[in-house]
Amino acid sequence: MKNRVGREIPDDILKDKNYKAFETTEIGHPDKQRIAPIVTVTNGDNKVVNSIKEIVEKLVKDGMTISFHHHLREGDQIFNDVMQAIIDLGIKDLTLAPSSLTNVMNDMVVKAIKSGTITNITSSGMRGSLGDAVSHGLLKNPVVFRSHGNRARAIEEGKIKIDVAFLGVPNSDEVGNANGMEGDAAFGSLGYALMDAQYARRVVLLTDNLVPYPNTPASIKQTQVDYVVKVAKVGDPDRIGSGATRFTKDPKELKIAQMVNEVITHSPYFKDGFSFQTGSGGAALAVTRYLRQAMLDNKIKASFALGGITKPTVDLLEEGLVNKIMDVQDFDKGAADSMKNNRKQQEIDASWYADPDNKAAMVDQLDVVILSALEIDTKFNVNVMTGSDGVIRGAIGGHQDAATAKLTIISAPLVRGRIATVVPDVTTIVTPGDSIDVLVTEVGIAINPKRHDLLETLSNIPGVPVYTIEELQQKAQQIVGKPKALEFTDKTVALIEYRDGSLIDVVKQVKD
Repeated sequence: MKNRVGREIPDDILKDKNYKAFETTEIGHPDKQRIAPIVTVTNGDNKVVNSIKEIVEKLVKDGMTISFHHHLREGDQIFNDVMQAIIDLGIKDLTLAPSSLTNVMNDMVVKAIKSGTITNITSSGMRGSLGDAVSHGLLKNPVVFRSHGNRARAIEEGKIKIDVAFLGVPNSDEVGNANGMEGDAAFGSLGYALMDAQYARRVVLLTDNLVPYPNTPASIKQTQVDYVVKVAKVGDPDRIGSGATRFTKDPKELKIAQMVNEVITHSPYFKDGFSFQTGSGGAALAVTRYLRQAMLDNKIKASFALGGITKPTVDLLEEGLVNKIMDVQDFDKGAADSMKNNRKQQEIDASWYADPDNKAAMVDQLDVVILSALEIDTKFNVNVMTGSDGVIRGAIGGHQDAATAKLTIISAPLVRGRIATVVPDVTTIVTPGDSIDVLVTEVGIAINPKRHDLLETLSNIPGVPVYTIEELQQKAQQIVGKPKALEFTDKTVALIEYRDGSLIDVVKQVKD
């Protein structure tokens, strides 16, 4: 059947996996009762285990669901060490349920799929060799992609039942009090791992830094932890910040950033006490810099900044231009250090950040958000999952979650190389067009015609040309031409959930 954004969802998936098709972004706040997943309780007297092999032998069995977090990013060593031990022990048919998968994990996951160790995956995203392998049909069952808020919802509601969570931390005492702020591998907020620590049946902390009891502040608490494993190295601190602050010098990115700033400052939401979320890419960081100057010029201060945090956002906090930072993840060392030193930088878990079924989530309070796109189409639907070749090479992350802001801006170039960004129909719908308000490119902006108020407010900004999105799509096509249609097989390799767990799209296997 076709869902409300016109994507064909196979009937067998809707029936066999008990899915409903995507209907609306207006999820509301359902009156429901949650029943927490079963958490196994162990004696807390002696939690220290001597090796990864020992803990894997003790806890992991065929058919289980295991999880990891991705705060260590490209410096992560825990994931590969644990997975290698699992493969060596011949364990099969596991569901892998990490908060996301980074490039450093790719080859090990491919190895585990080929050995039959992993037959199911649910994640925020994947890239590189793993994305390519899954796109060509290597995995037995379709990957389930969820946003960060949707993952939190699925864990809390028991849709994801984690048997064992392996959580790498830069410090812990012998009974499991840990945080992400101290140690050689410090990375700041533990926002995504906090969900696993609270709801997994078994929680294993792995650290290279055992400290005296009691270790405070404790983001993960001894009441949640079953075992602590001392390892030689949690991760490479130089690579943990590999996505660190990078102020762009690219003229196209700077032009986009300037236009984004003009859109924000001319909108009705740029006023004292506004809230915002930006990303970590070069253009997004440039927006933060332009926004800072606009705030100074207009004597405007923000109530809070949200999401993955970078040093430029921390600078706004230290200058007094932002009152609070609500921090679910840190993208660079400057942000991680601030997490430790500034009480106004509040660590939050993924549920507090963006669970749509909560009594309240931080994203519900957002005024302005700047998001990126691999593709955006003439209905304002956005793809951040698959490339122009149909191969999986991205992540939902918090894209769907933050797009609930009062002003959701997509910042993207008209074309990338010889590939159009603005297209008639995106390859994969991740965030529906009803969530998107303005597209900003280097040639001008397009305003979602459903936002009549913004059409009036933003149509006469000096130096910011306004086009229909159809006009921008035609401009892109004139530059790069009309691409050859992609070819797929009938096999579904991935399911794209919306925030409420409904299916907004599926990804088919690409033809060789």
